[in-house]
Amino acid sequence: MHTVAVLALDQVIPFDLSTPIEVFSRTRLPDGGPGYQVRVCAEDPEIDAGAFVVRAPWGLEGLRDAETIFVPGVTDPTAPLSPAVRDALRSAAAVGTRIASICAGTFPLAATGLLDGLRATTHWCAAELLAAMYPAVDVDPEVLYVDNGQFLTSAGAAAGMDLCLHMIRRDYGSAVAADAARLSVMPLEREGGQAQFIAYDHAPTPHGSELEALLGWLRENLARDLTLADIAERAGTSTRTLIRHFNDQIGTTPLQWLHRARIRQAQHLLETTKHSVEHIGGQVGFGSPTAFRDRFKRTTGVSPQTYRRTFS
Repeated sequence: MHTVAVLALDQVIPFDLSTPIEVFSRTRLPDGGPGYQVRVCAEDPEIDAGAFVVRAPWGLEGLRDAETIFVPGVTDPTAPLSPAVRDALRSAAAVGTRIASICAGTFPLAATGLLDGLRATTHWCAAELLAAMYPAVDVDPEVLYVDNGQFLTSAGAAAGMDLCLHMIRRDYGSAVAADAARLSVMPLEREGGQAQFIAYDHAPTPHGSELEALLGWLRENLARDLTLADIAERAGTSTRTLIRHFNDQIGTTPLQWLHRARIRQAQHLLETTKHSVEHIGGQVGFGSPTAFRDRFKRTTGVSPQTYRRTFS
């Protein structure tokens, strides 16, 4: 039987901790037998999980003969990893143990150096921090999970379930994974990545900034066919100066800001109205339905129709 060890670190996120425990514990093979043996391991017998304390039956020695190790997320991803945990994970990796992380669990896994040179993901709101702390890791903030073979990482919360089901399919095939998905009331595969769940809010602009009035005007005129020259004319400046001000104050270009604002408004309309996709595309300033669909999918990872089915 395949042994899965779930590593409980201090300040572990309860949802992330419970996800592999529940999904793998309930996996059944075609003959009705269990597919996995699950154990919870920790450096100390009791682990602070915020709202409650976890008493782990296994110490770090429980990682040694496990075939898979899960590293759940922690509330403070910048917290240093203890040398004992780091060494235990490295030792497990050295003998070929499969190691996976959920959400911010990518941070302690990255702290071991095992993800250096590899593509990885984490919760989208922590992706920039992960890339800054571990520049040797190729961070992809848009996918639900990344499978590098021995090392796997997932995005936030429910993406951990996507990863678990993917691993069950790798281990036992689609039929067993589909049965596990039904027990979890989850689709075996979800369309798109975590980009569809990102709230594309406008970057904050300092109160009193010279761009404040311009951005307000842009929000009110999303439906217009605006060019960079049109925006510069409204701002009373040259296009070159306008681009510099946007980069300095917002960190993006005027047209990139405009595209993102249009997509965010389109998301809102898809969630709250019954207008057709074509009508919404025109409402937010896209000249053709094809251009709208292409831009929406590039930004969110899914089509407007799929987004509406998910969030309306």
